[in-house]
Amino acid sequence: MGQLSFFSAETEQPAYADLAGLLAAHGQSVRSETGTRVSIVVADRWRAEQIVVEMRAAGLDAESTTSDEGTPLARTASCHELDPLHKAWSAGAVKAMPSGWVPSYRALRLWVIAAGHSDAGRYQLGLDPHAPESHAALATALMRVGIAPTLVGTRGHSPALRIAGHRRLSRLHEYVGVPPCAEAVADWPPVDEH
Repeated sequence: MGQLSFFSAETEQPAYADLAGLLAAHGQSVRSETGTRVSIVVADRWRAEQIVVEMRAAGLDAESTTSDEGTPLARTASCHELDPLHKAWSAGAVKAMPSGWVPSYRALRLWVIAAGHSDAGRYQLGLDPHAPESHAALATALMRVGIAPTLVGTRGHSPALRIAGHRRLSRLHEYVGVPPCAEAVADWPPVDEH
């Protein structure tokens, strides 16, 4: 029987800073006079809808829509509450992970919802192909929460952090909690079956 965890995303209060999980993936933040908007284009409609649920849980206005290319998109309304997140994740006009960032459990959950994929007994967290300088730093950030990943796909258009091994996968699942909907089960970190 697995040990009950009191450290998962389900025990944390939602916070604006949790949206860093979307920026760890391929999400974007854009600052304007009306504030910051965080948005992410995702592969599946369920992902966009569940990201909006998480955004709203943090107290943000958000919507699920379709990008100009016809793919699902989740985004917040522009607001000044997200300005500190944008500032922390920006180096000039370039997205950059803040030095020493430790992902919260809810940030990990958003990363999994946005860009997580099962990979033949392993798990991959997608990275932003347009921010390659952040990939090694994000691997280090995962190590800070006890999950040592391997960087894969850096020469293609689908870079990711691969998580393998029973303990690492169990820890990730413990941190992010249960899948948010039935459609998410196939691409959710596996449940500890030992």
